[in-house]
Amino acid sequence: MKRYSLSGGLVCLLMLLLVLLPAMAQAAELDDLRAWDNGERTRLVFDLSSEVKTDVFTLDTPDRLVIDFADTALDTELGSAISGSTLIRSIRSGIRQGNDLRVVMDLARPITPHAFKLAPGSGKGHRLVVDLGGSSKDREADELAAGGDGDPIEALIRQQERDARRKLGRNSPAADTAVAGQGGTSAAHRAAKPHPRRDIVVVIDPGHGGKDPGALGDRSKEKNVVLAIGRKLKAKFDAAPGFRAYMTRDNDTFIPLRGRLRIARERHADFFVSIHADAVGSSSPRGSSVYALSQHGATSETARWLAQTENRSDLIGGSGGDLSLEDKDRMLRGVLLDLSMTATINDSLAAGGDVIRQIAQFNRMHRSRVEQAAFVVLKSPDIPSLLVETGFITNPTEERLLNSSAHQQKLANAIFEGIRGHFRNSPPPDSLLAWQRDQRRGGAADEYRVRAGDTLSGIANSHDISLGALRRVNNLDSDVVRVGQVLTLP
Repeated sequence: MKRYSLSGGLVCLLMLLLVLLPAMAQAAELDDLRAWDNGERTRLVFDLSSEVKTDVFTLDTPDRLVIDFADTALDTELGSAISGSTLIRSIRSGIRQGNDLRVVMDLARPITPHAFKLAPGSGKGHRLVVDLGGSSKDREADELAAGGDGDPIEALIRQQERDARRKLGRNSPAADTAVAGQGGTSAAHRAAKPHPRRDIVVVIDPGHGGKDPGALGDRSKEKNVVLAIGRKLKAKFDAAPGFRAYMTRDNDTFIPLRGRLRIARERHADFFVSIHADAVGSSSPRGSSVYALSQHGATSETARWLAQTENRSDLIGGSGGDLSLEDKDRMLRGVLLDLSMTATINDSLAAGGDVIRQIAQFNRMHRSRVEQAAFVVLKSPDIPSLLVETGFITNPTEERLLNSSAHQQKLANAIFEGIRGHFRNSPPPDSLLAWQRDQRRGGAADEYRVRAGDTLSGIANSHDISLGALRRVNNLDSDVVRVGQVLTLP
């Protein structure tokens, strides 16, 4: 009996190992791929069975997006998810280095991916989200095609799409409930609203002021130097079509750090730039630096916002897309804030790189890349923000430059060109720059931007044009339209 019991135990152990070995050998599975495309940008959501180490990058000639999933098996069919995408031409996958999964997508044009992960929540498991094209404002304003599955991304987008329609005077029950491509509703027959072509709002924050002089040089104070640069920067933006600038202070006034953020929110800023001059105990260091918010700073700021929204209604969504967190549970608040903060940091880093390239053309860089730190003035969860250290006021040579009007103008020009270049590549969809981009892509004076509830036949009928002509002028091979897509009207 004793021998039989031992043999039975060994058999059970072997059977248990046989069951467990496949799970041990394969840590995760890619269960599903979901994709949404609004004609200008694409969002990909990869559903995973567990936490996975990933690497997202692009290749050129030809343009490809590559996503590597460590120790992951494919348990779904990928092709159907990207069917009809205007950006992704094809998709394929393969195993590399034993157990790693590689997914490769052939792209219609070069693109910069923005990737982040979501932990389980709101009925969903682990997810990798990859945004292709657009800016943070695009990602906030997009209307996802798949509805009603409780995805927090969709909850954010749908709420902000409703808010945007309300501000444009299009709020109605039909507009709120209709989905593009599902039957003809009264929404499809309403007259098209003109493109808003609004200005992009930049809030300029000259650091310190009043009782706070900032860093001190031999004969100058930081607060005066940065105010002069800020005024020159404001003049550059105000002279540029499609932009409007505001200052947190235009005189020798002290404003608390969070008061500066409040000004940016009240102005519905698309971008916030804080201008400073560096200082150290030694006179040797010199050069400019550019900072964006760190992930640690973002985490702590999310916790602060969550604590505050327990007792009052805070908004996220930036210019034209404010979203109240008042009616959301704590978990969903956290997810929405994390999403917004992650997208904001990505935009800040991209714009910061553009600013560094501009400054480096005429000035030494103390830091050659965008640094990340937990500065309070960078902590709005939905407004891309940069802090620019223009130079060391404690360095005699650099102090003379910082007090030179010509050098101040060069710094203002560089910051302006960097931020403007960023928005030329990724303009908010309702901005003048976005409208101008659409024109360059072949849009005519007569155009229509698809919104929730529209069908191609409904658009044709409401503008008294034939469905065939509408298809031909837009090179459409089907009647499927997507929210945000811009159609040329023949």
